[in-house]
Amino acid sequence: MKILILGSDEDIHAAHLKQCLTAKGITVDYLDTRLFPTKLKISWQPITHTGCLTFPDGRKWDLADINKIFWRTFSGVNVPQLNDSYQQTIAVNDATGLLRSFMQSQPEKWVNGWEAYEFHKEKPLQLSLAKKIGVTIPATLVTNDAQEIINFSQSYLDVIFKPVYGGSHTQLLTKEHLEINRMNLALSVSPVTIQEYIPGTNIRSYVIGEKVYSAEIRSSSLDFREDKRAKLIYLETPEDIKRQCLAITKAFGLKWTGIDWRFKPNGEYIFLEANFSPMFLHFERETACPITEDLIELLTS
Repeated sequence: MKILILGSDEDIHAAHLKQCLTAKGITVDYLDTRLFPTKLKISWQPITHTGCLTFPDGRKWDLADINKIFWRTFSGVNVPQLNDSYQQTIAVNDATGLLRSFMQSQPEKWVNGWEAYEFHKEKPLQLSLAKKIGVTIPATLVTNDAQEIINFSQSYLDVIFKPVYGGSHTQLLTKEHLEINRMNLALSVSPVTIQEYIPGTNIRSYVIGEKVYSAEIRSSSLDFREDKRAKLIYLETPEDIKRQCLAITKAFGLKWTGIDWRFKPNGEYIFLEANFSPMFLHFERETACPITEDLIELLTS
């Protein structure tokens, strides 16, 4: 059995998974796209959907012999800098075209795959689809119109804002943020996601195949990712939330995910987002949930 991990040993989650798979006698290597096209070679035939990878040390893996590919981190291609900018663009496009074709040629092998990766980047659509399948989401506005933000903020006691794409932390919207010149300047650069503030605690649920594990994240920070002292307390996932977790995972085209909820004092769960390639080692250490073993089972079944 051969398994690829998209990423490199610079990522502790990728390195951990590779070590655990190797310990079970499974052949594992990294698909580090930063080495393509300078050191990593890719060949693919559209008619037969056959292809191969040739690693920098000369080893060759046929695509047909690769059982599963685990998506951890994706760095795109790494084309050397050329003096001619037009040729640079052509080279990047050519390398990207082959790499993306190779990555999408056998989607059943990926955990998770390209289509789910593309959908994950569209956070507003993610919320919309969650709502369509019956999951409760916060009141949300995505806009670069200052007046729309003012109107929205007047409808709720407290409002938070965060990037549309992700990658930064959540903040409370203040009167200073609503100053019109400041808003117009910021919104002329990029839109923003505005949401009603949901009082309560944070819940993280992991879905691996048909298994669901949840924990309460106890933190005094608005965004628990900023709090290095946040505590994870394991909790039994209610059956209705487990069903919603599985429904979200299926609808979003995922095989595994980490789902963030806001748990209100009245016992209601509010969906925030589903993570495409979540970190899991801290959660596993704190809760003793066997995420690594379940991932290995998912990759080897």
